[in-house]
Amino acid sequence: MNLLEIDELTLDLPNGVRLLHGITLHVAAGETVGLVGESGSGKSLTARSVLGLFPDRAVVGGSVAVNGRSPLADAAGRQEIRRHEAAMVFQDPRAGINPMRTIGDHVTEALRLCEGWSAVKSRDRAVELLTSVRLPSPGEQLEQHPHALSGGMLQRVMIAGALSASPKLLVCDEPTTALDVTTQAEIVQVLGELCKQNGMGMLFITHDLNLAGSLCDRLVVMKDGGVVEEGPARVVLTAPAAEYTRRLVSATPRLTGGVSAPAADAVAEAQLEVSGVGKTYRRRGRTPVAAVTDAALTIPRGGSLAIVGESGSGKSTLARMIVGLEEPDAGTIRIGGRSMAGVPHGRAERLDRAKSVQMVFQDPYLSLDPRIPAGRAIEDVLKLHTAHTGAAARERARELLLAVGLSEEHLAARPRTLSGGQRQRVAIARALAVEPELLVMDEATSALDVSVQAQVLDLVAGIRRDQGLTLLFISHDLAVVRRVCAETMVMRRGRIVEAGPTEQLLSDPQHEYTRLLIDSVPVPV
Repeated sequence: MNLLEIDELTLDLPNGVRLLHGITLHVAAGETVGLVGESGSGKSLTARSVLGLFPDRAVVGGSVAVNGRSPLADAAGRQEIRRHEAAMVFQDPRAGINPMRTIGDHVTEALRLCEGWSAVKSRDRAVELLTSVRLPSPGEQLEQHPHALSGGMLQRVMIAGALSASPKLLVCDEPTTALDVTTQAEIVQVLGELCKQNGMGMLFITHDLNLAGSLCDRLVVMKDGGVVEEGPARVVLTAPAAEYTRRLVSATPRLTGGVSAPAADAVAEAQLEVSGVGKTYRRRGRTPVAAVTDAALTIPRGGSLAIVGESGSGKSTLARMIVGLEEPDAGTIRIGGRSMAGVPHGRAERLDRAKSVQMVFQDPYLSLDPRIPAGRAIEDVLKLHTAHTGAAARERARELLLAVGLSEEHLAARPRTLSGGQRQRVAIARALAVEPELLVMDEATSALDVSVQAQVLDLVAGIRRDQGLTLLFISHDLAVVRRVCAETMVMRRGRIVEAGPTEQLLSDPQHEYTRLLIDSVPVPV
């Protein structure tokens, strides 16, 4: 008997719209099955069915069985599955962890309430789990609240919490999206070892086909709520039968072959100049943390530079100083020849700063007002920063949404009704609406599936070509960096350890840390 059996699963909304069309798949004990496809293909709905998580008043057909138990039967059956049979790691860790409770509360909850463990025993187990997912200071971080941890750290906490009850089946919904390549490699290794040692099965949702190929035994490809192809991972990725799968494979960025880095930027007037910039965080009673030390970089007008490195390397702190969200302790930052020092005074200065630089953040949910529909969020920016008003602003907002791969129906959608990838596309469209001189993208494409990612990157490349947009691109995905940026800079522990033309840096890295990053990139077996 398979650990997970899904047979002819259908799901209809109350209005009669069918979202899942007869999904059939299985996962055996010790097996990892990858569920791949674009946003909106039904991957997450299928995965959530394992724990009986469905939209309100949805009509479900077919069958789902986890180790012989059905989550569709009754509440008692679902509770038993959630406590002992299956656990889920969600894509957005901040949505799955109570911000009012500590990390320790989250990881030990299942052990204390479901298994009856003592507080001391469950805490010791929590430290073991957080250590296994490579959290740097497990004992200290147990006492912290979610806001004190980065997105990558929180995702590791989510994985540790899911593993606390030793589930027989682990359902992972984009669990490594927020992680850098070295941490991703470590987490994937941990998950793989758990599957082998404990006979744990895993249903792994990802838009990263390279990762799917390196981790999964079999792949199930979904499109528009149905399965279009399935088979051994190597066969699906090297000899895809379906046209849709072939498109996904061709859109996947790679470190070698295919689309390579753009040509080196021509010598031009500097758009961004950073010299001797440093930032140290000082906390009462604790050792100061040097987030950035003596950073220096220059991007010519219309040029592109990528910054890569692990979580905690200082990439995002440097980006936040460049856009004015953090004040540097030392050094100078100039955009278009203008100093970014100090806080802008008055409306004119604030608008001028916004026009000079815009930033797309890693977490789009925190950068969008949950009360405002996507279309209006972009319209408001257009009315404030451009000559567009009324119908012209609405039409331009529609054009921008279409350009980032959304449709007209998303104009009226509020952030909570959108997927993580869709929210990120709204955030990108809003930043581009300002027509900034410098665009800073902080892990802005990590939540997008490969085809939409390619579409967004082509959009940014087109704007760079047509309008002379300057790009600072922060990412942990070296294959994406290769496609987007002519120059790349590597940061580690707040310092720049290597820099140079992207193609040269990736093919002949000089620093041992750069070599580690490249070696950690997943490669389909």
